[in-house]
Amino acid sequence: MSEIIVGIDLGTTNSEVALYRDGNVTIIEGESGPVLPSYVGIDSNGELLVGDAARNQYVVYPERTVKSIKRMMGEDVRITLGAENYSPQEISAIILKQLKNNAEKYHGAPVNRAVITVPAYFSDAQRQATREAGEIAGLEVVKIVNEPTAAALVYEAGNHGSKRVMVYDLGGGTFDVSVVQIEDDVIEVVASHGNNKLGGDDFDQKIVEHILKFLSTEHQITEIPARSMARIERAAEAAKMVLSDKPFAAIEEEYILEKEGVPFHLRMEISRHDYEELIASFIDETLEAVHIALRDTGLAASDIDEILLVGGSTRTPLVRRRLAEEFGMEPRGEMDPDLCVAAGASLQAAMLGGGEVRAVLVDVTPYTFGTSAIGEIDGEFSFDMYVPLIRKNTPIPVSKSEVFYTTHQGQEEVEVKVFQGEEKDARDNIEIGRFLVSGLSTLPSGGEIIATFSLDTDGMLHVSAMEKETGLEKSISIDNALSRFEEDELNQARNKVQKLFGESVVENSPAEKTGAAGGMKVQAEALVEKAKKMLDGADDDDREEMVDLIEEIDAALQAGKQELLREVMNELSEIIFFLES
Repeated sequence: MSEIIVGIDLGTTNSEVALYRDGNVTIIEGESGPVLPSYVGIDSNGELLVGDAARNQYVVYPERTVKSIKRMMGEDVRITLGAENYSPQEISAIILKQLKNNAEKYHGAPVNRAVITVPAYFSDAQRQATREAGEIAGLEVVKIVNEPTAAALVYEAGNHGSKRVMVYDLGGGTFDVSVVQIEDDVIEVVASHGNNKLGGDDFDQKIVEHILKFLSTEHQITEIPARSMARIERAAEAAKMVLSDKPFAAIEEEYILEKEGVPFHLRMEISRHDYEELIASFIDETLEAVHIALRDTGLAASDIDEILLVGGSTRTPLVRRRLAEEFGMEPRGEMDPDLCVAAGASLQAAMLGGGEVRAVLVDVTPYTFGTSAIGEIDGEFSFDMYVPLIRKNTPIPVSKSEVFYTTHQGQEEVEVKVFQGEEKDARDNIEIGRFLVSGLSTLPSGGEIIATFSLDTDGMLHVSAMEKETGLEKSISIDNALSRFEEDELNQARNKVQKLFGESVVENSPAEKTGAAGGMKVQAEALVEKAKKMLDGADDDDREEMVDLIEEIDAALQAGKQELLREVMNELSEIIFFLES
């Protein structure tokens, strides 16, 4: 029996967990069905609320409820909930733990491993925050998968032949578009673009503004209490959903506030036409991203064979209509747009767990990564010329190196800055990390420094710089451009979440920790043995990479670096998986 690994779609508005078993995908239901609203709250007794219960509380006690936490992932912020402050990772971990509990109840056994999806346009910091949320929830995140890739996997499983597909993924808080080349069972993402701050939440806000304008102009009401605003937000979301199926939506909230000491009841109507005018600029923005993705691949709209709709916000009729106008074809939407990402994640999970699933995924980076150096920008001298090493839409995993030179004799150190972006001037891009290589040999100017950027299949960036003459090397893993959780912080966060769920907190004893490390050592040795047997059948590039990874595993074992060991084992497992496929 293959190992159980669940697939999780951690969404802005809703989240789901799925399991692939015996050739079928099951979206695991909780108490209120397969969709868990991504709401977390604390009630008046200090008890934890997750999902529907928290969503229902939001309209009464918005100050004790959190929603749309996905939009804050990767940010260095704290959220007050009850008497405690939480990081975005901890709030997301509560949602993940509820999904984990649902899966364990369904499976009848512990569930400790998961594949979690993220928007393709999620930054490195956002991806690492998602991984940390999984760890806090008690899950080993075996892989981070891009949402459009997961959707393409479930839509196109069992495909025969060749076609180009565009995945249009518009969720509650994020938007992604990916161009995908499919050759039989191989699904290759060739370009991605998007916006991490665009989705159904913004559509809701436009209706909220429409309601507030009505209250101001028709009833001279401008002061809105927090609880009244929460009810208006709920009414706006409900109207949006109605307008997906009907031309008009009534917005009615009894006794929403008091006006001059008299109860005021909100009653108004919004038409689909007016709603579509409110959100037209957002749809235009998504179509601009669509054309950027096409331009990156050198394709035209006529080169696309199919359009796949993903994400609950694609139920908006204007989305389907505009895409049909742009591409001259009706988009496909037979899969439930809220559930297909979780289903795709479960397929990927089954592959990684040794299940029989016929598909191979090849993903790309949606960002360009590089460093800065002395050079010319548009013919002018600059200390901040951007030097891209890994370019946007490069297939991952990937590793790229470039040589740089010291600028003066006796230079003792070099600062390496890491940027994400496309601009010629590095300062116009996003700096996501930096480190210092100090103690350089006292050589004349022109000493060679080799910078290496490596991006793994989870979209995590690893950067190193080495002095060629001496082999002196420094490195950094850009796990989070802000403040990464250290192990003790992860444990504290994990304990905090366990207490919220009423679980007892038991610290790992030294013996338990040794046992866990020993178990990983056994797995590593078995993986290395398997890889060695496959070396003769691998091509030169794969063989060279496998040998390097085997050496890295040996080094990590000797140094006792468990986190590094896990990362390198995952990379080697990925290569073995492709070779076996």
